[in-house]
Amino acid sequence: MKVIYDPEVDVLRIVFNDTPIEESNEDKPGVILDYDASGNIVGIEILDASKHVNNPRLLEHIVMA
Repeated sequence: MKVIYDPEVDVLRIVFNDTPIEESNEDKPGVILDYDASGNIVGIEILDASKHVNNPRLLEHIVMA
């Protein structure tokens, strides 16, 4: 999994795997879901991320045991 923030366009992208994107849908305004050819979600994009995330440059990684 990768988390990418591009401050130039203010987009936060969460990539679950490197499967090619076949289709993208804007589920809610500013939230784009990316799907592979089988309909599985492979990523999420949040447009205008700084308006929706407290600090898009900060990443906290928590693994629950």
